[in-house]
Amino acid sequence: MSRYWSDIVKQLVPYVPGEQPALAKPVKLNTNENPYAPSPRVLEAIRHELGETGESLRRYPDPVAKRLRAAVAAHHGIRAEQVFVGNGSDEVLAHAFQALLKHDKPILFPDITYSFYPTYARLYEVEYRTVPLTEPFAIRIDDYLQPNGGVIFPNPNAPTGHALPLAEIERLVAANTESVVVIDEAYVDFGAESAIALIDRYPNLLVVHTTSKSRSLAGMRVGFAFGHVDLIEALNRVKDSFNSYPLDRLAQAAATAAYEDADWLKTTSARVMASRERLTAALTALGFDVVPSAANFVFAKHPAHDAAAIAAKLREKEIFVRHFDAPRVNQHLRISIGTDAECDTLIEALKRIVA
Repeated sequence: MSRYWSDIVKQLVPYVPGEQPALAKPVKLNTNENPYAPSPRVLEAIRHELGETGESLRRYPDPVAKRLRAAVAAHHGIRAEQVFVGNGSDEVLAHAFQALLKHDKPILFPDITYSFYPTYARLYEVEYRTVPLTEPFAIRIDDYLQPNGGVIFPNPNAPTGHALPLAEIERLVAANTESVVVIDEAYVDFGAESAIALIDRYPNLLVVHTTSKSRSLAGMRVGFAFGHVDLIEALNRVKDSFNSYPLDRLAQAAATAAYEDADWLKTTSARVMASRERLTAALTALGFDVVPSAANFVFAKHPAHDAAAIAAKLREKEIFVRHFDAPRVNQHLRISIGTDAECDTLIEALKRIVA
């Protein structure tokens, strides 16, 4: 029935998410989910929103997520009008491509990065050019100081985990005044510096966050953008032309509670970072080369073993990691940080595989 498809659909190469195995207790280290539950306040907030009868669900949610935006703004020390809310950071990014990155010149992003960027560029017919990472898989800011229709990349980068210092982000934004710079900070709470501190000084900077990683709300789909009010207005114009009620009542309640519990965020993020260093040391002891990471995953390869073969053997043991069959990285595995017990299970299996 593809004869009914539009021309653009025929040309699309959709984004492929990580596998969600239908097993009782898989060791699931392939989609960068948080190994720890969200704040107990989140469950309390959902119960409160539902009440005894769920009466509130028959009414539409707040279309501008006023309470949530206020909580997030207070957490980051900014104004609510500098906050945009969407269904996960993927939707926020999609709106950014439409509202802020579609111009006459091509946008720039790394050749090894979040694979949704080229998907969105093709979907919204945004011309783009990829910029090669350096050999240690680092983003070099000087490579982006060229004419462009916008710049977008994650910090820390995904799937490599490498992070740039805030001073380098500021150098890019300060030099790139003719277009928008989008910094995708999905993993920033695991050891990187946020660029939100720069948005009052640079009207061309948009910072994107998610609750899916450090706040353990991947199942709720809540994301944000932070920037100058003119950038936020552009996103709202696209959102209100697409879906005027983007975030449901339970998601708004859950995300608000998560942002109001800063101690829980700090504690669980510290546990993930400690496990990351522990896993990095164990992988290195097995002969893996591990890229320094500031995210909740590591990017590693073994010089003597094929990455796809390792991933397949792990899968047989119901241990799931992510392998990207792409140039420059097809010998690497992206391994999400699980609990210490899950990481130990992985290491024991790898000992047998690489022996």
